[in-house]
Amino acid sequence: MSIVYGKKIKLFALSSNRKLAEEISRTSGIEISNVDVVKFADGEISVNIEESVRGHHVFVVQSTSAPANEHLMELLIFTDALKRASAKSVTVIMPYYGYSRQDRKSKSRQPITAKLVADMLQTAGIDRVIAIDLHAAQIQGFFDKPIDNFPATPLLADYFLHEKKLENVIVVSPDHGGVTRARIFANIFQAPLAIIDKRRPEPNKAEVQNIIGKVKGKTAIMVDDIIDTAGTLVAGAQALIDAGAREVYACATHAVFSADANDKIDKSVLKEVVVTDTIQLGDECCSRKIKQLSIGPLLGQAILYIVNDEPISQIFDRITHKDDNE
Repeated sequence: MSIVYGKKIKLFALSSNRKLAEEISRTSGIEISNVDVVKFADGEISVNIEESVRGHHVFVVQSTSAPANEHLMELLIFTDALKRASAKSVTVIMPYYGYSRQDRKSKSRQPITAKLVADMLQTAGIDRVIAIDLHAAQIQGFFDKPIDNFPATPLLADYFLHEKKLENVIVVSPDHGGVTRARIFANIFQAPLAIIDKRRPEPNKAEVQNIIGKVKGKTAIMVDDIIDTAGTLVAGAQALIDAGAREVYACATHAVFSADANDKIDKSVLKEVVVTDTIQLGDECCSRKIKQLSIGPLLGQAILYIVNDEPISQIFDRITHKDDNE
């Protein structure tokens, strides 16, 4: 048990991202408590909390990344166990919110699965959710409980500003929907913005139609929230090079990396792809072009701020200003 600002706190890590949980633990100074997750032969999941949580404020680290259904069910079952064991509050740290791309009906008989996931979490008994870069901001409105949607943009921008120190930069949104995110990134760099005009003939496939903006002779940084199959990313990078860009980098919050995404990136014109660890990358992800940054220290600080009832935004606001006097 940890006592933080006079409150009893416990931190648990489920199956999706143990490494991130360890980073959060290191930064916050809160040890990871023990839970035994049991998977039966028929696929059912059960949990056993190996220590008392009565009267504790509990933080649970679980991204609902692949296998999404298994990780989501594990989280729901564990939350139910915590509430039945008289935890005072349950805060779910869900860096990657699975099903977030199903946030609206684009056809007449489609589900809004992001809302369904929110309903299930609340029914299970969560009191708060902490997410990183929700695919659609309106998902916050699907909850009747507090939800913090933290941005990864400051962390990613900090890497390019203070590690890469690129010059003659243009920030590129891979589609019209990501313009707001890319504009925030461009403002940090005080750089111009370009947009890749594309169409999707079917899910997970994109065709570049046009590039809006002058990229000739510039170092392009493509900014997105999710890299899934990497088809859009690779096609966009090639289109930028064809339009005269000197070199192309990319960054994204969530490295889903489905199918042969890693291989596509490795063979592409991209110089480097920078992602965070909201999703734990497997051993098969070994491309020399992929750089992963940890969001763990920021989430560890966020826990301490939440426990002490302090505003969290200041953690993220100060990242890109830390070396302003250099």
